[in-house]
Amino acid sequence: MKSLYLDYAATTPCAPEVAKLISECLTLDGNFANPASRSHRFGWQAEQAVEKARGQVAELLNADPREVVWTSGATESNNLAIKGRVEYLRLETPDIPLHIITSSIEHKAVLDTVAYLEKFHNVDVTYLTPDADGLILPSQVEGALRDDTCLVTLMAVNNELGTITDIPAIAKLLKKHSAVFHVDAAQAVGKMVVNVQAWDVDLLSLSAHKFYGPKGIGALYVRREPQVKIISQMHGGGHERGMRSGTLPTHQLAGMGEATRLVSEQLSDDETRIRTLRDRLWQGIEILGDVHLNGHESQRVANHLNVSFGGVDGEILLASLAKVAVSSGSACTSASVEPSYVLKAIGRSDVLAHAGLRMSVGRYTTADDIEQVISEISRVVTLLRKQ
Repeated sequence: MKSLYLDYAATTPCAPEVAKLISECLTLDGNFANPASRSHRFGWQAEQAVEKARGQVAELLNADPREVVWTSGATESNNLAIKGRVEYLRLETPDIPLHIITSSIEHKAVLDTVAYLEKFHNVDVTYLTPDADGLILPSQVEGALRDDTCLVTLMAVNNELGTITDIPAIAKLLKKHSAVFHVDAAQAVGKMVVNVQAWDVDLLSLSAHKFYGPKGIGALYVRREPQVKIISQMHGGGHERGMRSGTLPTHQLAGMGEATRLVSEQLSDDETRIRTLRDRLWQGIEILGDVHLNGHESQRVANHLNVSFGGVDGEILLASLAKVAVSSGSACTSASVEPSYVLKAIGRSDVLAHAGLRMSVGRYTTADDIEQVISEISRVVTLLRKQ
């Protein structure tokens, strides 16, 4: 049996078109130059490539290109959005009480950032608890709002469960309040339509490697009308309209732009095909019995499947699936021996939380791959349950 990749939620391979374009930007006869070098043709061409990519990302998000700020990925985007907003408010009114609303199942890039502000910047944080399906409801956000709430930060799609948050409904209720709305859309872009105008959000994070682009590059959408002000977290040459300094990696940005172009063209077809494969995977392993679906049955993106197998040790299961690339949770924490904090938050026991597997299908997964994975999981689970 060949090795099979079912961990597209952790990262995706670069699309061949993306890899080709990146390679063309690395040598003297390509767009290798510093986009900030405006005194010669090489710099001009690199700047054109960067701005083309900015336009492609903006088009995918239905944003103004001037609202797209380049970063190294969603982790940096989340830090820039959350810390940047709080630091701006502290600069304006140093003694003002500040309150943030988030959830207990956010990615660590958000949870650790708000915890830092809570500890070192005297910010009060409310952590909303999901329901049993892993959903954060608009009514919960409304109930947690206070006069001093300055920021609400929630993910569009949960990275472990694949559940979809009702972002437009939350944005609608926040229009009655002064709080800024930040959305971590790292797991949403490339898997569903992400429209910042329809969603009506203020700040939105994304990362290219989640949708067949290169690692190490991402963006933060920053609303211009009405303008959302944040303080830069990277100081230097004043790049990105003063919001993020650092020489821009032309090759990565060109690759990200190409990846967004492909998403724009293929999203609908990809989503339909991937959902069919995901549903077949669930159908094939559900018959093993004592298999628990984690997350909402229908309100989730097409590629995610998170399940817990009763009567099986999670670590042994993962180790036994040596030729199937899956994860026990977020890729950033999958090496941890602790049970998933996300599965614990939705009420799973330590045993079931420890036995959870996240399987995620992608653009290059085939129907034959799914049948082989079903066969291998069935074999391993049956064997382990006999021991």
